[in-house]
Formats: sequence, C-alpha cells, structure tokens
Amino acid sequence: MDLVEVLPNRLHMLRFPIGQAYLWQDGEALTLVDAGHAEAAAEIEGAIRSLGLRPGRLERIVLTHCHRDHVGAAGELASRWGARVLAHRLDAPVIRGERPVPEPVLLDWEIPLYEHGLTVPGAPPTRVDRELEDGDALGFGDGAYVVHAPGHTHGSIGIHLPHHGVLFAGDCIAAVGPLMLGVFNVDRGRAVESFRRLAGLGPSVACFGHGDPLTVDTAPALAKAAAETPA
Repeated sequence: MDLVEVLPNRLHMLRFPIGQAYLWQDGEALTLVDAGHAEAAAEIEGAIRSLGLRPGRLERIVLTHCHRDHVGAAGELASRWGARVLAHRLDAPVIRGERPVPEPVLLDWEIPLYEHGLTVPGAPPTRVDRELEDGDALGFGDGAYVVHAPGHTHGSIGIHLPHHGVLFAGDCIAAVGPLMLGVFNVDRGRAVESFRRLAGLGPSVACFGHGDPLTVDTAPALAKAAAETPA
C-alpha cells in the first residue's frame, strides 16, 4: 500500500493494488472514505500511525458504495476502534450481506476486464451504523455532505466538502488514463447523469476510487469529460 499526501495535514490517499481509500483529518479527528479490501486493516492502521495519528481517533468510515474493494476492511476497523460505518440506504443491505451485490450491465469492452478484475477477497458482511440519503450532513470536513450518485451501484454516493473544494467521487468517475465514467455500472444512463451532477459541483480537488486525485484545473477538466461522455 502507498500513502500519498493530497492536501497537507488534511487529506491522504491510501493506494492499494486495486482501488484506494482516503483519510481526512479534522485536527486529530479522523474520517476514512472507503476502506480497501478485506485484508487491509493492518496496513490502514499502520498508515494512520505513520502520520503521527491514533487509530482510536477514527470516528467514521464513509463507504461510497458496496463493492468489495471499498468495503473490505470497514468492519474490522470499526470493531477495533469504535468508528461508525456510514453508507447509502440502497447499498446498506448489500454491505450487511442481506442482499447480493448487484450485477453490472457490461459493455462489450468491459467483459474481459470484469472477468479478470475481481482479484481481491470478498468483503465480509459489515454492519452499517447509519444509512444515508442525498443531502445528509456527515459531521466532518467543515460541512461535508452526501451527493447521491446512482448508476455504478444503486446506492453510490459522492461526498462533497464545499468549504475545502474537495469531492470524493467513488467509482462514478475514474482517472485511469483520461478522466472517464467509471466502469461496471448497473445503469449506465444514471451513471452518466451522476457524473454530470458531480462535475457540476466544480471542485478544486477530486478524489476517485481508481486513479490519482485531480488537483489542478479540476473543475474544467471534470466539466469537459462529463460533457463528452455519451449516455
């Protein structure tokens, strides 16, 4: 795992072989956005300590959606350190193991990627302490709130921190090469709508589930990519 500073003393990316999570600091109070794969808890704790911070100050884990590379370590971290797990109402039953992970509707070019892409262990059933809705305040980042961004999964969310100009886009948007719509969507039309809604927030920093954060000319780059993405 690589630990990458995005904003000094505020935001770090935790990059795994597949996918990534983000650690936000409000002083010593910590929020994790997504939680990596099921075997990542020790690495995440080590990363927190390497920054001179305490895992016991992890207050919440906000999951952008229900996929295994985002949910995996959330339950273990929450149990060890008392953090609350937050996820959208529509993905919460999947995260808890009450419903299966929804199958994507694949484009032809996505089929070989999908067949060879599930190389991280499955996520164990994980409790959800708070079910989220669009517009809900999240209690960190001087006003972070939920942006429901369905399409990748039914309960996919973005997390917007307008005070800091930061957007966590989950897998709705990817930055693997050029900015693009995330792959493996359950509803491509809704995913494109969500891409455009998130781009319309005009962030100065955008963080993705796959690909490096965008910190320069972010808003115009997102707007251009969203406008060029066909439904």
